[in-house]
Amino acid sequence: MVEHDFRYNLLSPQHTLIECRALMPGRYQVTGNGGSIQHGDVLIVTLKGSKDLSMRLNVEKVRHLINPRGQWVAVANGPVFGELAIHEWQVNCDGCAKELKFEFAVDAKLGTKAQKPAASARIAELGWSTEGSKHLCPQCQKAAL
Repeated sequence: MVEHDFRYNLLSPQHTLIECRALMPGRYQVTGNGGSIQHGDVLIVTLKGSKDLSMRLNVEKVRHLINPRGQWVAVANGPVFGELAIHEWQVNCDGCAKELKFEFAVDAKLGTKAQKPAASARIAELGWSTEGSKHLCPQCQKAAL
């Protein structure tokens, strides 16, 4: 199993991602150029409409095209959601007032009640801690120990 990184925010991506579309929730068709994508590999792709959120897709099958040379089409499985909504929020550290602007993704069908848990999970991924309505950046967490 090999990881292939197709995120847009990389200055020099390994390969070129041409298209990534959902066939059904949790199943995707990915078209790309370059690399030697194989069954069992992992593709890391940027979420559409996001600056820095990505998802991991596991390749189930791949077909290498003869023309254009180096192009391939893969079917992969990944996160299951009906309609993806990307939100941008910001929080301030209650220790030093440092500001964190971040994006998080949530299934739009779950409504606004799902936004707070998804935002809290994203904050934790970024190394911040949350207790109730208070947030601490990584530096203030270290100082508190």
